[in-house]
Amino acid sequence: MASSATSPSLSFSIELSSTDPCRSRSETSDLFLRCQNRDVKSLKSSFISPASLRLNRIGSPLSRCDRIRSSKISANSAQVMEAQSPFKTNSRVPTIVDVDLGNRSYPIYIGSGLLEEPDLLQRHVHGKRVLVVTNTTVAPLYLDKVINALTHGNSSISVESVILPDGEKYKDMDTLMKVFDKAIESRFDRRSTFVALGGGVIGDMCGFAASAFLRGVNFIQIPTTVMAQVDSSVGGKTGINHPLGKNLIGAFYQPQCVLVDTDTLHTLPERELASGLAEVVKYGLIRDAEFFEWQEKNMHLLLARDPSALAYAIKRSCENKAEVVSLDEKEGGLRATLNLGHTFGHAIETGFGYGQWLHGEAVAAGTVMAVDMSYRLGWIDESIVKRVYHILQQAKLPIAPPEGVMTVEMFKSYMAVDKKVADGLLRLILLKGPLGNCVFTGDYDRNALDETLRAFCKS
Repeated sequence: MASSATSPSLSFSIELSSTDPCRSRSETSDLFLRCQNRDVKSLKSSFISPASLRLNRIGSPLSRCDRIRSSKISANSAQVMEAQSPFKTNSRVPTIVDVDLGNRSYPIYIGSGLLEEPDLLQRHVHGKRVLVVTNTTVAPLYLDKVINALTHGNSSISVESVILPDGEKYKDMDTLMKVFDKAIESRFDRRSTFVALGGGVIGDMCGFAASAFLRGVNFIQIPTTVMAQVDSSVGGKTGINHPLGKNLIGAFYQPQCVLVDTDTLHTLPERELASGLAEVVKYGLIRDAEFFEWQEKNMHLLLARDPSALAYAIKRSCENKAEVVSLDEKEGGLRATLNLGHTFGHAIETGFGYGQWLHGEAVAAGTVMAVDMSYRLGWIDESIVKRVYHILQQAKLPIAPPEGVMTVEMFKSYMAVDKKVADGLLRLILLKGPLGNCVFTGDYDRNALDETLRAFCKS
């Protein structure tokens, strides 16, 4: 989905119908994805029903009926490559991944030195007032550079900033109010633009503030961590935590653009780098087997911060997420699959205490638990289990919850308030079939869940 004049184009269409004569009554709530591109190695299809969601590969259309409304993802995308350095860019020419959401569509710019290209930011600023939301760690590193990019050659733009404390434990209502306080005291209006400069916590809080301030102002994402660059900054999920559960208060609210300057990763601590790789691994497991295989060969380069490897991993992750978000913006089914390991992981974060583990560390352990449960259900073979353990260990990520902290009952209590619970039924994202396939379902043997929890927890 990166912008290029010569790259092949991807074209998808959704088919939805409640009156389609080619479908039986029982199929009327199903969604099919038709994908046609002879130049792309992997064709993905999704099947959504009220109780479960399956991701399978297809090579031909599933229906002959053409009068159903459609939505398209348009992208120029390089194929997944197996060489160690598959992605080369000019340092000042960004790769562009488009998130196609109709009148809410926006670009993701990816490249080195993009904070030194003022036009990229200024073209997405609405009005003359900008509020940069950042934290005490990122501000000394990049705030001045962002302010310069926003104002260079444009004296009409006025920039204010609010610097929040750093950490997941501050992703709460009290800290969020500091953003509103600054915006109100500075007399910002509906033509203002909020800019999120930082990792996932800043992006989530700034986006939520933008969605609520004066009932909605424009905002821009400038993610500075791998976690935010490959996942949290894309797709419009915003929000804060509650003491009883993670991300339970928030809104879907899309940015004007996402600007990923890969140079910001030079200052990222090793633990934060590894944390973000948990989300990169996720994309391979749920929908992109070729990408997973590339990661297995190149994880050492990612940990070594090889510029080509990092840029490619960010690009491919954004392409995967953009495709899903374009088809299911508000998590009706397909988008939920992006939360592999998150239901277990969020329980770990809540039970252990926000900030004790980084989000990606909890997701990594949660992914292992989801894979373990998938194997107990007989849905995947042992080789996938071993590959998941190996790649997460390569990435220096946890493969089990914190020792002696989580009990079975704690897991069940926190999972019971997960956002994917519907009518009292806990739905999970689990792997099923060959690598790169998963299901989102509440139709599973509860004994398998209990067995997994007992295997990873104290009594």
